[in-house]
Amino acid sequence: MTTLVPRGPHSNEELSKLYPASLKLQLVQILLRHGERSPVSARFQNTGLAPYWPYCNAARRFSSVVMTKTDWSTWSELQWRRRVETFGDDDRPVLAAGPGGEVDTVCQLGELTDKGRETTLSLGERLRHLYVNQLGFMPKIISDADMIYLRATPMPRALDSVQQSFIGMYPASARTASFSPPTIITRAPADETLFPNEGNCRRFSQLARAFAQRTADRWNDSKDMDYLNSLISKWMPEGSPRVAVDSHPRLSGIMDTVNSTLAHGQKTRLPSAFYDTKGREIIDKIGSEEWFSGYKESQEYRQVGIGALVGDIVTRMVGNVERSGNDGLWEVADVDGDLGKGRGGESGIKFTLSGCHDTTLAAVLSSLGAFEGEKWPPYTSHIAVELFKDESIKTDSARPAEPVPRQSFLGSSRKKTKPASLMMRKPTEELTAEEKAKLQGHYVRLRYNDRSITIPGCRLPGNHMNGDETFCTLQAFKAIADKFTPRIWTDACAERLGEPAFPVSPELAGF
Repeated sequence: MTTLVPRGPHSNEELSKLYPASLKLQLVQILLRHGERSPVSARFQNTGLAPYWPYCNAARRFSSVVMTKTDWSTWSELQWRRRVETFGDDDRPVLAAGPGGEVDTVCQLGELTDKGRETTLSLGERLRHLYVNQLGFMPKIISDADMIYLRATPMPRALDSVQQSFIGMYPASARTASFSPPTIITRAPADETLFPNEGNCRRFSQLARAFAQRTADRWNDSKDMDYLNSLISKWMPEGSPRVAVDSHPRLSGIMDTVNSTLAHGQKTRLPSAFYDTKGREIIDKIGSEEWFSGYKESQEYRQVGIGALVGDIVTRMVGNVERSGNDGLWEVADVDGDLGKGRGGESGIKFTLSGCHDTTLAAVLSSLGAFEGEKWPPYTSHIAVELFKDESIKTDSARPAEPVPRQSFLGSSRKKTKPASLMMRKPTEELTAEEKAKLQGHYVRLRYNDRSITIPGCRLPGNHMNGDETFCTLQAFKAIADKFTPRIWTDACAERLGEPAFPVSPELAGF
């Protein structure tokens, strides 16, 4: 629920089993939850918990790009330190301070802390050890990052975490003196699909509220909730004296404060009752049901909640097979007016790092039927989606596909036009025999926090590599994902408004 304790490096024997010699690694896509952060809301100050935390040393050394000539020809950096101002007792402005009077390292709410920077940097170092040092999949030294797709949600902690992980994977000693600035992709909040976008997808918002209410109806008067109240209700506000799924703060908000305090120092701790082992297990169980049960039971929930992101993951894998640039190269490579080829001559993406959130990881795994028995994703958790090719099977995928018109990838007009009839977004049942043949010999594996995950539908005969159900055929994985990948996400978000939220019977995930 809180800080991840990563496993140690794989031994040579483990590596030989995890990465069989018969398979060639083609593409790795990493979804990483941001690192440790301060709470997103200041709660339980009546326990003595400080509203401002002193764990953000980055605030001493911020820098911003500034223009230094009015003809736009010269740019520089302004280095500055941040201090946070708030209201004093008589409404006058005062500096926000930590529990020890700290003012120069104060965190904003929800900000990546020093601990979060440490763990995401460490994640990058672990990724380097595996994919660079042990497997030799990625180069030891790079002069540009145009074989790496970097993306983050609009939340600063997600962007900071991607940057820290990238630096861990490619520190200064692994970048040439002429290294070009890496490209990091972001989206406007209304277009964001790297997390379940309840604020900008009306149908998903309706579904999420319905499943949350069902959880509240099921658990609010339960013995488990009574147990939580016996522990911590005395610190609940007068206006909402009983702990409940939909109390104020909500049960998920209580979990947020418990987890963030546990991840940091003693100066920012709650009373010990909040950390009762049984109580934390109850909070995790009910919180996971509220937030993630919809993905396990409803095809529509999966579609509008996380389907667009899973579709993008499949798109990059199929683009890798086709060698069409649809693996992310169009988005990150070269400069304006000359897209589609890397600054170092790269013709494809090999690695992606996407900074996202706990709700992203759990949504992806739940939608693929691979989150049973799991707890809420700890900070700096990650999913690795690995694409392999069986070198013994010959396909025509090595032949470059016809170039995709650039205008289909550029500009906002994409939303107003019919999706191009490309193999990457075409449902599996609509693929031609020739297109299906291109997918043959390719396998997909998911690893969650360095553990291989099996997708239920991939266990079926013919859907996995002989002898190992964790290696799902690309065609089977695509067929499972296609069932909840929306044709047009924004359209799906505007459809069925006001319709019943629950399917007639549970629609099992992962098949």
